[in-house]
Amino acid sequence: MLCAIYTRLSKEDEDKQQKESESIQNQKSLLIHYAVERGWDIYHIYCDEDYSGADSLRPDFNRMIQAAQEKKFQILLCKSQSRFTRDMELVEKYIHGLFPIWGIRFIAVADNADTEIKGNKKARQINGLINEWYLEDLSENIRMVFDMKRRQGQYIGGFPIYGYRKDPDNKGHLLVDPEAAEVVRQIFRWSLEGHGKQSIAHMLNDLGVVNPTRYKAERGWDSNHFCKQDFGLWNKNTVWRILRNEIYTGVMVQGRTKKASYKSKAIIVMPRDRWFRVEGTHEAIIDRETFETVQRNLDIRSREDGTGMVHPLAGLVKCMDCGSTMSKTSNGKKGKAQVYYLRCKLYADSGTQKLCTRHSIRLDRLMELVSQRIRDYIQAYYHLEELELPPPKDDHREALLQEQKTLSAQLEKRSTALKNLYLDKVSGVLSEGQFVELNQDFLAEKSRLELRLAQIDQELCGQEQPRNQEEVMTKARELLELKTLPRELAVMLIEKIEIGEQDPDTGQQEVKIHWKF
Repeated sequence: MLCAIYTRLSKEDEDKQQKESESIQNQKSLLIHYAVERGWDIYHIYCDEDYSGADSLRPDFNRMIQAAQEKKFQILLCKSQSRFTRDMELVEKYIHGLFPIWGIRFIAVADNADTEIKGNKKARQINGLINEWYLEDLSENIRMVFDMKRRQGQYIGGFPIYGYRKDPDNKGHLLVDPEAAEVVRQIFRWSLEGHGKQSIAHMLNDLGVVNPTRYKAERGWDSNHFCKQDFGLWNKNTVWRILRNEIYTGVMVQGRTKKASYKSKAIIVMPRDRWFRVEGTHEAIIDRETFETVQRNLDIRSREDGTGMVHPLAGLVKCMDCGSTMSKTSNGKKGKAQVYYLRCKLYADSGTQKLCTRHSIRLDRLMELVSQRIRDYIQAYYHLEELELPPPKDDHREALLQEQKTLSAQLEKRSTALKNLYLDKVSGVLSEGQFVELNQDFLAEKSRLELRLAQIDQELCGQEQPRNQEEVMTKARELLELKTLPRELAVMLIEKIEIGEQDPDTGQQEVKIHWKF
């Protein structure tokens, strides 16, 4: 008789006090001795380490099932039924369903379970239920601990988000990774300048900047994503995820998705009001104003033109009659003779039906009109020579002040978390071991924050803020001249622009600008 041996050990088993009795080596020794005593030849020893008993995608488990289906052995030996699976569905599918059809005898030595012995089925089913209840309880306990850490603003991801690295002294805290953080800042700058997602991806690839997956792999950081050995290219989806991620503003946002259940790998997208959002948990890479401006730009539906740029008024210009967005087109010429126009999208898309009229307007003239209107408002309300302009920013001082603000918020959160930790211990939510571990982590983190705040205070006291009023005035004059219209300014000030149809007799065309102020 040929028998196969299957052994398994998962992380949750390693955490128990039974590590010695549950170890892979001990399982193998026990089962080999059991087979030899009965004169059975061993076909193969299958082993899955660091795999849950609920995981149906275990590599050696599936190789063993394939061999069983091909009838390459007649007996399957496991130390216990839980080593084979903790999923009741798999118990019924294989042990009580397919194995008898394939002529496979299943034996769980420690459980005294043997499919050849009649009347043993109910005991196996009870074992299956107990194993599944264990998994369910374990999953719920793990979820509760993770949710507690999320509420406290601890980062629980397996690997750091691009732009950050994990604090070696506190795995739940993120530190800025200077090299990747500068790439993130550049992505936001390009987006503010009007570059589209695809254009930004192309520019990063042209500069030889590797994508986040390759970047992490090159540094030996764990990642859930497969990294090819010959590519590390950016794409528009990666750029989009970075531009939309609020974590770069110093806010910890987690719990946006969750698994449908401990038995399923299906992912459920959670509504925004159920996210875990904690401010001031780490140093910001992008300031809030920049982030919000980029979000407004992204929320306006717009396309890049042939140059990879989004024109400043994209998505803001509407047909006055049908309300359709005005789309960009050109006169078809090249070089200096090329002229861009905006026209009603419904007119352009409706073919011979012509459900609307062109409402065509030259883009450069519209942009000049909008810029002039903005200049008029500036001149009407602001007299530059009378303004008390602030001195120019000291970037290092600003960075220190921002870090001071962030760390102070973190310190306050840690103090609150410590109080909650004591309450959870008293109420029995946390075990003694969990409390001791978390309490040590919180105290160490609190000490680190206090030390860093003291260093920042000392450094700020030794600084003097530079003042150069004339330089500031010169830069302010250049800005108020508004020679070009930045897209971020257009999005910030304009709700929409309505374009009327040109009067064929007078050549007049109504342009109505709806401001946000």
